[in-house]
Amino acid sequence: MDSKKHWEDVYTTKSSDSVSWFQPNAEKSLGIIQGLDIAKNSNVIDIGCGASTLVDDLLQHGYLNLSVLDLSAAALEVAESRLGSAASKVQWREEDVTKLTLEKHSVDVWHDRAVFHFLTNEDDRNNYVKSVLHAVKPGGYVIVATFAEDGPEECSGLPVQRYSASELHSQFGSPFTLLGHEKEIHKTPFGTTQSFVYCYCRKE
Repeated sequence: MDSKKHWEDVYTTKSSDSVSWFQPNAEKSLGIIQGLDIAKNSNVIDIGCGASTLVDDLLQHGYLNLSVLDLSAAALEVAESRLGSAASKVQWREEDVTKLTLEKHSVDVWHDRAVFHFLTNEDDRNNYVKSVLHAVKPGGYVIVATFAEDGPEECSGLPVQRYSASELHSQFGSPFTLLGHEKEIHKTPFGTTQSFVYCYCRKE
């Protein structure tokens, strides 16, 4: 399957607030980021952002160096349009996370809600972790949220890999120290629930 075509189709045929992963505010992600020991001018990147409102929340709380990355140009256009003039404060990247071209050790905080669980191929997962190791500074932070063990087995018509906190951390291994993990029961726009697990680590 052509992943880029899939996500372009999603964001050109559905409104951004009607997809199952939509959040009016990314409260869990924002809370974890705010709890880290980082300055407001730290480089923060939201991986597979889609049309997520996390970038809005981070701007409103004074974070200055923000990047958002997604396969789908249509998704990025939704978020950029929503931000209006504030969009000029954000770096927009249409890119595949498993083939990143980010500068080495350029990222202070790597955030991913609901991308990693779509990587059901081991090579894709390995390439993702290589991207993290390349891009994140020593001492930087990595926040990854996936469906938990009791979460859905597929999303947007695609299979997913579900994780416990320990299973998710083990995908990244010894270069990353697990600082904490949290569970979230996400309520979808159509009234169902999805179980997520968030792990946050420091790159040593």
